Amino acid sequence: MTRAATAAASTEEVARLAGVGIATVFRHFPTKANLLTAVLARRFDRLRARAEELFEAADPGPAFVGFFTEVVADAATKIAIGEALLDAGGDEEGEAEQAANGLRRAIGALLRRAQEAGAIRSDVELPEVYALLVGTSRAAAHKHLDDEVRNRMLEVVFDGLAPR
Repeated sequence: MTRAATAAASTEEVARLAGVGIATVFRHFPTKANLLTAVLARRFDRLRARAEELFEAADPGPAFVGFFTEVVADAATKIAIGEALLDAGGDEEGEAEQAANGLRRAIGALLRRAQEAGAIRSDVELPEVYALLVGTSRAAAHKHLDDEVRNRMLEVVFDGLAPR
């Protein structure tokens, strides 16, 4: 869903897609911002849970790289929802922000495991890696970026994160 489509989606359309009545949506989410906050928080929580599943992976390097790639692949929709939330006046310090912080901590744990295994260079920290993840995700969400370019971009990022 594009940013414009997400921002313009009526509550009725959201209810239809969710398979519930409009009254159910309004009972649980009195405003569009409340609804978008819940959707974005759930998306972050699912990604965090996926990262936590990978904490005990036998090979932490591929687990980290694979998860980074998953987050980038999911970026366009997540960014569209986040921007629609901001357009709707959503609270940046609310449920979605807390869920995003949980995801960030989980990514940090995956990064540390990959570094301890010698798969990711030890001189980078979460702020740099997270900035790479955000930047790569935003670039991947660009409508004119094809799969080949996205894959090459990820290859360059992972080459840069490889141990020296």
